[in-house]
Amino acid sequence: MRALTKKNILIFVGILLTFAIVQGLISVGIISSFHEITIALICINIIMAVSLNLITGFTGQFSLGHAGFMSIGAYVCALIIMRYDSTAGFLMGILAGALVATIVGILIGIPTLRLKGDYLAIATLGMAEIIRVVFLNLEITNGAAGLSGIPRHANWFWLFFFAVITVLTINNFIRSSHGRACISIREDEIAAESMGINTTKYKVMAFAIGAFFAGVGGALYASYFYFLKPNIFGFMKSIDILVIVVLGGLGSVTGSVVAAILLALLTTFLQAFTEIRMILYALLLVVIMIFRPQGLFGTKEINDFFKFRKKHERIE
Repeated sequence: MRALTKKNILIFVGILLTFAIVQGLISVGIISSFHEITIALICINIIMAVSLNLITGFTGQFSLGHAGFMSIGAYVCALIIMRYDSTAGFLMGILAGALVATIVGILIGIPTLRLKGDYLAIATLGMAEIIRVVFLNLEITNGAAGLSGIPRHANWFWLFFFAVITVLTINNFIRSSHGRACISIREDEIAAESMGINTTKYKVMAFAIGAFFAGVGGALYASYFYFLKPNIFGFMKSIDILVIVVLGGLGSVTGSVVAAILLALLTTFLQAFTEIRMILYALLLVVIMIFRPQGLFGTKEINDFFKFRKKHERIE
């Protein structure tokens, strides 16, 4: 119990220090507006990657439709804060966007999650395209022209706050009995069913939680970047999020966080090499997948490395 309390205190202090250091650098102007965009993308990508990892990495359901839930959160939040331009409206927009994404996730998840493997991937990809086309043809979303002039309420505080909440919530869910049921489905769905686990229930649960936080990520994106267009949330957006998850490690929250940071920094660095940027980016990913196919962390978390170190010290 004492060790657990000590660990929680260290995590809390680490979170506060990270926030304070970045906030201080922004205040004194060392972090410019250009670098703030990179930080915003890192926070949003962490939310998106960790939530997709719950579905794909921990529950074993190969989804290619995460950008669809992100677009729902983005458009719902944008429409609300354009009408109610205040912090309360912003928070209400995030909650509404996340809840609508969750409802859509449940409605879509119940029939599609009965599928497996490639069939599930195709179904979720089709779902995301349907959502994109709906936004493309709605008058309230301004169709293909998109929404512009969205009030900016998302800043470093809110981006960091929701990224931390996402990581802590999903990490605690994974460590709960519900999370262990999801992991058992990933390992062997038939064995899980034979042990009395309602696999459909837990797959839909994971899908709904993932959709909720994807809606949060989309809402923050809408409020930070002023402008929305349906094409932003196309097939390639889902692939970008999936790349982060695979690179970090399927079944590792820590891996998703680290990969989101690394890829955002890599993308920013490679902007100086516009002609060969995508070639270098793709080549690096191919090299990593050849030499480290399980991802940077595999299924391990940062705690596992500390446990291994303590065990090693005892042996010595």
